[in-house]
Amino acid sequence: MSNSPYETYKDTYEATHEDTYVTYRTPTGPGGTLYESYPQGHPPSSYEPAAPAHDTYRPAYAYEQATAPTEPRLPRQTPAPAAARPAPAPQTGRAAARRAARRKKSDQRPDALRRLLPQALVVAFLAGGTSAFVANDKAIQLSVDGKERTLHTFADDVTELLADEGVDVGAHDIVAPGRTSALANGDEVAVRYGRPVRLTLDGERRQVWTTAHTVDGALKQLGVRAEGAYVSISRSQRIERHGLDLDVRTERSVTVMADGRRRTLRTNAATVREALDEAGIRLHGQDTTSVPAASYPRDGQTITVMRVTGTKEVREEPIAYATERTQDPNSFQGTEVVTRAGEAGLRRVTYTLRTVNGVKQKPRRVRTEVVREPRTQLIKVGTKPMPSSVDGADTLNWSSLASCESGGRPAATDASGTYGGLYQFDTRTWQSLGGSGRPQDAPAAEQTYRAKKLYVRSGASPWPHCGPRLHG
Repeated sequence: MSNSPYETYKDTYEATHEDTYVTYRTPTGPGGTLYESYPQGHPPSSYEPAAPAHDTYRPAYAYEQATAPTEPRLPRQTPAPAAARPAPAPQTGRAAARRAARRKKSDQRPDALRRLLPQALVVAFLAGGTSAFVANDKAIQLSVDGKERTLHTFADDVTELLADEGVDVGAHDIVAPGRTSALANGDEVAVRYGRPVRLTLDGERRQVWTTAHTVDGALKQLGVRAEGAYVSISRSQRIERHGLDLDVRTERSVTVMADGRRRTLRTNAATVREALDEAGIRLHGQDTTSVPAASYPRDGQTITVMRVTGTKEVREEPIAYATERTQDPNSFQGTEVVTRAGEAGLRRVTYTLRTVNGVKQKPRRVRTEVVREPRTQLIKVGTKPMPSSVDGADTLNWSSLASCESGGRPAATDASGTYGGLYQFDTRTWQSLGGSGRPQDAPAAEQTYRAKKLYVRSGASPWPHCGPRLHG
């Protein structure tokens, strides 16, 4: 500052009242601070506290000078005798005035100190509060999803800082350092937003989260082997907050067996058929593969191509008929009479005869057509109890006659087929005796019963060779 009349007067006053003055700091402009001395607790009224700027913090009790007063405000004190008053100091600056003041101290200094002590305590209290206020302020470097800025905050931890700045974070977002970490001046806080990616990787679909901004960064973050892979979207594509759909097919090793040759290729094909096309193999006609052609080829998989040739063959096959039996109370027990003969049906069956890689396969039925339906056979089953007694014939030796005629076999027939049964009846005689069907189909007891009735009617003449045995 220049030596104005005010400055000269102030320096002189400070020289005579040195111990009752407090030094205040006054900004003089960019890059410097001027230290001024004023009576303790009485800075000039034209000096007002400087409001701290948002980004630059100055001492809380700096004062800025407006217009210098014509006369400084002095503390009240009893005037000293004229002989004791110091002569005015020469106007040679503050240093000379202070040296002179130290040589001639005033007797009233204790009284002045007592009066100025309360004012000094207030100034000290305010200065301490300001220091604490300044100490709690922190300069923080905040990066939100790659956008950086520097800010001042009084927040104690990261969570409080983010709340003050209106930064919302979710479960899939990354905050570094941790959300409960305490803050100190100069710290750096980074927030990376999570982005959903609906990923189909080698045919398997799932949703994952990434903080990467591009597809390529997401692939690296997710650990996807991208070399030689098919990626449905450009790798430089930016991933927005709402995410995206991504299809990735990594490169795989596949072995193809076809036409007696073995080929191994690396592919990122989506289907087995596409892999065969890359290998230069075409499927024709009925050709097929060991795994479905539309399936996803797996790493290390072996695919066998089967060359198929075949023809069709039509065959006619019989259809067996069913048999239906009904009870007949008019026929003796053990008697079954066929009232309608069964007839087999007919069906036409189409088969394919295939040859796979030169080897004939078992015929496979592919079509069936019924040409004629089968006809059910109807049989009546007798339920009437069989009589065993015939007057005049019960005491004869019927077992000896049966042994002579048929060897004791109820179903026996002669070579011509005319006679049958135990007693070798012909069909006409059998039916005249009340029998039905053929005699050899009837039970042995019924045959004996019919034979007794024949003996009562005709004697032993129906058995000219064996008849005498009836009495033997």
